[in-house]
Amino acid sequence: MGGDKVLSQQCYHVGNYEIVVLVKVVSGDCHILVATNMKGYAVLHWGISKSSPGEWLAPPAEMLPEKSKLVVGACQTYFTQISTGQAFFQVVDVNFQQRNFVGIQFIIWNGGSWIKNNGENFYVDLKLMKPIGKVYGDRDGEGIVKWLLDEISRREKEAERSLMHRFNIATELTERCKTEELGLIGILVWFRFMACRHLTWNKNYNVKPREISEAQDKFTDLLLRIYLNQPNDREIVRLIMACVGRGGQGDVGQRIRDDILVLQRNNDCKTGMMEEWHQKLHNNSSPDDVIICEALLNYIKCGFRIDMYWQTLNVNGLTKEKLASYDRPIVSEPRFRTEAKEGLIRDLTAYLRTLKAVHSGVDLESAIETCMGTSVKGHDFTRVGSIGGLSQRLQECLGFVKAHVRDENIGQLMQKLLESRIELRPVLLSTHGRSKDLLFLDLALSSSVRTTMERGLKNLTFANPPEMMFFISLVLEDLCLSTVNNQDFIYCTKDWYRVSELYTNNSEWALQAKAVLDRVQLVLSERSQHYQKKIQPNADYLGNLLGVEKWAIDTFTEELIRAGSASILSSLINRFGPILRKVANLDCWQVISPVEVCGFIVSVDELVATQRRIYRKPTIILANRVTGDEEIADGIVAVLTLDMPDVLSHVAIRARNAKVCFASCFDQNIYRDLKLKEGKAISIRLKSTNLVTSDISSFNVSQNSFVSSSIPRGVALKKKTFYGKYAVSVEEFSSEMVGSKSCNIKFLGERVPSWVKIPMSVALPFGAFETVLSEYVNKDIANKISHFMKSVRGGDLSKLQGIQESVLQMNAPMALIHELKSKMRSSRMPWPGDEGEERWNHAWQAIKKVWASRWNERAFISCKKANLNHDNLCMAVLVQEVICGQYAFVTHTKNPLSGDTSEIYTEVVKGLGETLVGAYPGRAMSFITKKTSLMSHVVIGYPSKLIGLYCKQSIIFRSDSNGEDLEGYAGAGLYDSVVMDKVEKVVLDYSNDRLIVDKTFQNSLFSKIAEAGKIIEGLYGCPQDIEGVVKDGAIYVVQSRPQI
Repeated sequence: MGGDKVLSQQCYHVGNYEIVVLVKVVSGDCHILVATNMKGYAVLHWGISKSSPGEWLAPPAEMLPEKSKLVVGACQTYFTQISTGQAFFQVVDVNFQQRNFVGIQFIIWNGGSWIKNNGENFYVDLKLMKPIGKVYGDRDGEGIVKWLLDEISRREKEAERSLMHRFNIATELTERCKTEELGLIGILVWFRFMACRHLTWNKNYNVKPREISEAQDKFTDLLLRIYLNQPNDREIVRLIMACVGRGGQGDVGQRIRDDILVLQRNNDCKTGMMEEWHQKLHNNSSPDDVIICEALLNYIKCGFRIDMYWQTLNVNGLTKEKLASYDRPIVSEPRFRTEAKEGLIRDLTAYLRTLKAVHSGVDLESAIETCMGTSVKGHDFTRVGSIGGLSQRLQECLGFVKAHVRDENIGQLMQKLLESRIELRPVLLSTHGRSKDLLFLDLALSSSVRTTMERGLKNLTFANPPEMMFFISLVLEDLCLSTVNNQDFIYCTKDWYRVSELYTNNSEWALQAKAVLDRVQLVLSERSQHYQKKIQPNADYLGNLLGVEKWAIDTFTEELIRAGSASILSSLINRFGPILRKVANLDCWQVISPVEVCGFIVSVDELVATQRRIYRKPTIILANRVTGDEEIADGIVAVLTLDMPDVLSHVAIRARNAKVCFASCFDQNIYRDLKLKEGKAISIRLKSTNLVTSDISSFNVSQNSFVSSSIPRGVALKKKTFYGKYAVSVEEFSSEMVGSKSCNIKFLGERVPSWVKIPMSVALPFGAFETVLSEYVNKDIANKISHFMKSVRGGDLSKLQGIQESVLQMNAPMALIHELKSKMRSSRMPWPGDEGEERWNHAWQAIKKVWASRWNERAFISCKKANLNHDNLCMAVLVQEVICGQYAFVTHTKNPLSGDTSEIYTEVVKGLGETLVGAYPGRAMSFITKKTSLMSHVVIGYPSKLIGLYCKQSIIFRSDSNGEDLEGYAGAGLYDSVVMDKVEKVVLDYSNDRLIVDKTFQNSLFSKIAEAGKIIEGLYGCPQDIEGVVKDGAIYVVQSRPQI
């Protein structure tokens, strides 16, 4: 049933029948195919909609399919039977050719009855059909499924008639978009707007509770199938189901009608508020009825205090105005006879269970009763079929939870909630006839973890580490169980248990605990940003279409996150953090570049947003995020951030080079207070290893606060000459042909002891790029670059990207290929072309990326700031084998924080060093070694990097320009180094890492790194900035430069 291009697919389940509708394009014509698994006689009774979806008109005679006849106002077409040997179905193919109809309506006659879509016509919308999976969006992949959100908006008028209509429409639309994550997100946004009462639940329509329950049941059945069959979408499905009740067939919904009559009769309350509520229940029951029932119970239990009734309603979002707005309004207050108290409590408690069984999918007690087999009908407890396959341990845990759900002491309750979820998981993910009830139970348990923890916060002793570590571990486990792609949470949890065991016998437990919690906060932050990018565009678009209030749209994703366990975990960490820092003797600030300054506060989300600006007065930037790619703009005297860039990252080195104060803040409250001082002047002073900020008058901030460029006068870029060679060996390296990186590799290779390894190297020298560009084959590209450069010189930095893209289109002359091949082979380096032309193409692309990085915005702005002529910049390329080690390190042989020349400061990461120098999220492991005592060291911080970068045996092409390592100007990390092969991002597990758990190994390795640093400093006679790799215990040095 495929076609040239499938535009949409809808699947309906009516009783035992399955009906599939495909819209496809064949040879330019639009076809609608309706297929069904019905056996025997079947007729499609259909009509067209020309101008509006509500129309039903007879189609033109010339477009009737075979076996069709026109009847009054419609067409009837007999289905054609098809058997494939494995399956049997019947199909009708309607060719709409290229007619511009709105849609088609149909029902099916099976010889005994009409088959309809929940009592209504089936409808296929042709105007809004988009190709399956087509996503619309204009920002960094922040897409929306536009046709879906438009369709939701168009059908909201129908959906607001009753919850039955809404669930039926949701079933249809979800069926159409179920394979797309963004489609499911659209459904989530719609239902959360509904659940938060931003949409109307009932309007001018009388519907039986049984009909609502059945529609609800079909929708949740579909969601369950998606949950079981599409593991990557489980997180979104869970969020949708949390907005929807359980539903059910048979008498589940009907009992709402029946039992209210019994309740009224038993307690003689057939008038006033109770009768108004009875009418509302019969007309259109909704989740509001759960709240009304709870309000009545609270009112009765406290001695018929009416203020308790209104308090319960108001806290849950129901006001007098809301009650009066129902189709069957509730305008009276409850009035009961005093002697009816016990009977009312008994019957309303039973009725509350009935309401929750339908409307409250995540209500814990109701979910437990559904799975354990206890249900309530009227006011008699009835055993209904309990779910088989539940372990004895799970049943015991659930029994405890149910009995102790309101305990003030939450420790044991939290433990049992988590044990229940762990025991439930294998059953939940297996094929089970009651999977939906199990899923709602799991949702209820997870919700209770959050609400129980929130309730118990006030009684926690935050200064008692074992207690805090216990609760943090439980909430971490809860997130592991609820989250898709949860590897990062799993590794954090493993590491947290390891650190918890250190508490009584390791002096570094607090330092290690802080590193784990830093990593957890990074994971939470990245998840939050992911949600913002994926969900908020849908909330913005759909919310505006539906007329939702702006505040509700703007805070949509934030409130969604707050409703989960991540929010309570963040709260626990923020409260425990100061305790850990105190024990570990850590301050609120991590100073990265120690400079005392005064300036005016400007708050930004990302530091990169300031890169093109020139600040006319001394400015202190508060940046939520620092990526490591930024060049710090003119006029910025300090960067304060919640992010955690490494002390030896390139952006940190550039900050120290520019005499800019740079520091990370670990105290949310301090950072929040500084943000409130937007536009005001403060001073930043150093106190030991901490920062102290003070309010000052703007008159005290003068232009003297600016630090002038540290580049001495007379320092300039000297244009380099091409000496006729496209490739040179390490023996040929000289300052006229290659940059300082290459020259230093030659220098070290001739002098370091044999246990310090230097990788084999060759280089593409200065002038190679310009010579290749001047080749006739690259003439058009050269002209494009020249054109773009004129715009850049005129101040249009947006054209820098055009230059980089043009460089990537260059063709390699044969002479370059032959010379580079010869030099690499003679230097005992593998030649990529030996593995095929495609491998050489990868290498050539990497070389061009290095050349193109000469025009990245960060580097261009940096040269301009330093008054260096960018036209004189030349780029050599240092070619080295990638050392695929276990760790990478950067060493400064003079402590960059204190300036102490007797100390060596080192940072270490797992995998490739790019995560360190590129300031990837999280901190490297750091330690200090005294040059007089290389065998001992002090660990300053444990690692919190989220990922490590790894690659197979490969070649790296390193930028080596004449614009780096100048006197007073490091230029660190301005230009790109590119690995030929794609690197793999690996989520890191520190829980069994030898560098952390094996002190003997740690001491040995750190001593080797420090000794290598001391030797290299001695060779140069000045402090060095060294990059290296640890592979199987051996030390490789891949780069050294003077430390700035």
